Amino acid sequence: MKKRSAMLFVLLTVAIVLPITAWGLNADADTVAAITKLENDAVKADLANDSSFYEKTLADDWTGGTSRGTWDTKQSILADMKDTKNNKTNSESISDLKVRVNGDVAIATYNSTYDSIVHGKHYARTIISTDVFQKQDGVWKQVTSHSSLAAK
Repeated sequence: MKKRSAMLFVLLTVAIVLPITAWGLNADADTVAAITKLENDAVKADLANDSSFYEKTLADDWTGGTSRGTWDTKQSILADMKDTKNNKTNSESISDLKVRVNGDVAIATYNSTYDSIVHGKHYARTIISTDVFQKQDGVWKQVTSHSSLAAK
């Protein structure tokens, strides 16, 4: 009888835990796919000078540290995108994108190579970046980012 009770306990535990674990893995896979899409859409937005992407994707209090050693805000990014004479992305690509999920927070790390005019100055470089996203009211919002020059 003890063996049967123990076996029943193990089977019930597996029957309960396995679907919960599988659901968690699917949720993480869905989040990784969503964040990967956002990161790739950001490249498209930069190339098209599409400020609407950043309007809806960046949290209102977003800040980002640049590889130029400056801080940006959502408002400064949107203003820069309107000044196409002094701000333009000529080319951009990302690689080595990795996304980690921790509940309602996702962290994306990647390399980016770009050729751009920023505040009237030309930059052509490869950087390493970290973007942090948080699910807010059912939507993934980027809450902060930071970039540094990649090692040569």
